[in-house]
Amino acid sequence: MSSIQKLTNSQMSKHNNKFSDFRAIIESNFYGNNVHQVNSVEEAYNLAVKTSGTIITDIPVFNYEALDLPKNSKVLVNNNGSVVGRTSAARKIIGQPNVDNKELAKILREAMYLGGLKKYYSSEVIVGLDESFMLKAHIMLPKNFESTLYSYMLNFQFLNKDFQNRYTNSNKFSENELYIYGDPEWTHPDYPFGLVIFDPQHNVAAILGLRYFGEFKKATLTLAWGVAHRNGFISCHGGMKQYRFKDSAYTMAAFGLSGSGKSTITLANHNDKYDMVVLHDDAFVISKENGMTTALEPSYFDKTQDYPMGSEAIKYYLTCQNVGVTLDEFGNKILVTEDIRNGNGRTVKSRFSTPNRVDHLKEKIDAVYWIMKDESLPPMIKINDPVLAAVFGATLATKRSSAENIVVDDDANDLVIEPFANPFRSYPLKEDYSDFINLFISQKTDCYILNTGYFNGKKVTPLDTLTSIEKVVEGQAAFRPFGTIESISYLPFEGHLPDFDDPIYANKLKQSMKNRLAFILKMNVENNGYNALPVEAEQKMREIISKLN
Repeated sequence: MSSIQKLTNSQMSKHNNKFSDFRAIIESNFYGNNVHQVNSVEEAYNLAVKTSGTIITDIPVFNYEALDLPKNSKVLVNNNGSVVGRTSAARKIIGQPNVDNKELAKILREAMYLGGLKKYYSSEVIVGLDESFMLKAHIMLPKNFESTLYSYMLNFQFLNKDFQNRYTNSNKFSENELYIYGDPEWTHPDYPFGLVIFDPQHNVAAILGLRYFGEFKKATLTLAWGVAHRNGFISCHGGMKQYRFKDSAYTMAAFGLSGSGKSTITLANHNDKYDMVVLHDDAFVISKENGMTTALEPSYFDKTQDYPMGSEAIKYYLTCQNVGVTLDEFGNKILVTEDIRNGNGRTVKSRFSTPNRVDHLKEKIDAVYWIMKDESLPPMIKINDPVLAAVFGATLATKRSSAENIVVDDDANDLVIEPFANPFRSYPLKEDYSDFINLFISQKTDCYILNTGYFNGKKVTPLDTLTSIEKVVEGQAAFRPFGTIESISYLPFEGHLPDFDDPIYANKLKQSMKNRLAFILKMNVENNGYNALPVEAEQKMREIISKLN
């Protein structure tokens, strides 16, 4: 999607809706004489290796030529201090209720002034890997954070000659290019946990007082998903893969928060028993017109907890954040992973880790899988009503992980509801709800729920989950009625069978549905009903509860 960077004099007017005070404040700083434009990944790498605190390991970057990196490039490590996850409490979205635009604009102007006193680096990347959806994003970070800039250019698609040509020829929409400003050293007494300001209608964001790389990645996706939503796409925080057979294909999307099993499901190779391709494990968009899907990023921002040194996965690491380093028997600097140092160790991992990777799928989606950690649900259930399928997506029940920096008095083990597994939405919830109903109806897309947590006190293993998916893919899944609820069925799985005559289980299931209803009712009033769902959502959940009495 070619977006707008340059305007004519006649277009530069306060009446042009492409302008706002926040866009003017943020974009202006990109043109300061304190800003150096970084024009290649090689230049970013050379800056990063000279940054104070960067650890240059002895692990070579695999296929460095294809990444436009210099020969003998090594995996770089940078650690961020006490905070090793995303701080959702820092996010402020302009245009939403209870957000003081004037006060935030004042704070931002002061932050930009202070930023102008420091040396900065900027660069450009592409978000979206097919001509049907491409955006240009500009990033700006101060000196001493060159490693963050380098990781950013690797995580998204750096603007080489090939992608410059593709971007020029991509679909054109009337949208501003994205501008993301960062100052990890910023402090303010009223914002001890940092501040992230989004103006999604004008495609700008400022990330202040936060060092964690995931803030910059997800801020960019927040803006890109907003653009997609306004231009005929469904914005998806999930993974997508396609199973290919001789005369058919099965395309599935799995939606879940970090730590839910989303990447495990998406990237699993099923012991090579299928011909498969992977779109991405985190971010993509679906065309509402034809059901085609496009990945937004070439690389993966993966957890390192499951990959000790010696694992094949480490071959594809590019940079690491919040991991340890030690010496091997030969004196080489190697990684200490598996979250030994701290939780949520991360890596930017290259696309070459999935040799069956694609960036665009033309076939429609056959099934959506909501990934939950709801102990009242068996490992897999099927929702046969498109409205109820969207209601369950809007009330997706899961648990937080170490990927999040929780600053309020919440227990990380508490069950929480995160609609459509997307905490990065910048528009009303009902709009995603409507989009998914239309997807289920117009594309005849099936809907399943995967419980990857515990069921009746027993852990649902990754093997359980993948075996269930395989049965669906192969057309061997024999679902049974889910008690008295006609629109739901479950896949029998040894050791995980629901007993509807057990009053303890029946009460647990009923309470789970009541929690969903309570969330729907809460959305009706919270923030002046900004995220209220249509009345049919409440009605559907009340119908389910009535059948459990």
